[in-house]
Amino acid sequence: MSLTVNIYYTGINGNARKFAEEMESEGIAAAIRAEGGNERYEYFLSMNDTETVLLIDSWRDQNALDAHHASPMMERLAGLREKYDLHMRVERYLSVGLPEGEDRFIRG
Repeated sequence: MSLTVNIYYTGINGNARKFAEEMESEGIAAAIRAEGGNERYEYFLSMNDTETVLLIDSWRDQNALDAHHASPMMERLAGLREKYDLHMRVERYLSVGLPEGEDRFIRG
């Protein structure tokens, strides 16, 4: 069962997008993707709110997420959040799979 955290980063003057771009260009995002237990680490841009970027961050389990939170990457990430003065809204989900028969609504 995977654990997914959606983090909405919001700033002003394009700072959320600049933050995500720096996370990618500095290799921080790639380093997080390489951490044990990371299943997904991907940024998305909102079509309705140009000042918000969504991060979908999935981990194998709580232990993997805890190890990530204790890693040196968190200091670098926190520093960039401060640099760009971002505010965050967080949602957390457990992946349990689709109920039987519900996959008929999914087009692969």
